[in-house]
Amino acid sequence: MGNARFKLPYFAALLLLISPLAVAAGGGYKINPGDVLKIFVWNEAALSGEVIVRPDGIVSVPMAGHIQAGGEAPEDVEKVLAKNLSKYLKDEPVVTVSLLRMDGNIVYVLGKVNRPGAYPVVTQVDVAQALALAGGLNSFADEDSIKVLRRDARGGQKSLSFDYSDVKKGKRLDSNIVLQSGDLVIVP
Repeated sequence: MGNARFKLPYFAALLLLISPLAVAAGGGYKINPGDVLKIFVWNEAALSGEVIVRPDGIVSVPMAGHIQAGGEAPEDVEKVLAKNLSKYLKDEPVVTVSLLRMDGNIVYVLGKVNRPGAYPVVTQVDVAQALALAGGLNSFADEDSIKVLRRDARGGQKSLSFDYSDVKKGKRLDSNIVLQSGDLVIVP
């Protein structure tokens, strides 16, 4: 069994590569505050570990310093970490950033729905799907006046209209937008 000498770091790296969340991250996912990241630095166990993305989008990594992760793709964070760590390591570091938990990817549904609240999502969710997560509209809901409130990077908000009665008839499907983390769906 000479080939059975499988080292734990190799196995850990393999698991990170095939993890379902890592696969989901490859589709253009942007890291959000509250997400939990697994940072793996090849042959540097002391520099590997889990970090929580702070509310300001920053992660702190030994020797690499404070890195902007919020709003970035995991691959972009890998590049910055490798660059920062290369100042201190003899060989060019191989860095992998995987999403362990997407706790920061939350949409909110309020108003006249059956289960208003905050909904963590791990896939892309549109307005109709978010309403389904919230148990659907209650009998008092004004399905023609639903709004999606979205903040931009500077903190400003914009309001987007969603007419559920049109969408369920197959009309104005372009209003059934994919929600972004932090979006608020309001059902009057």
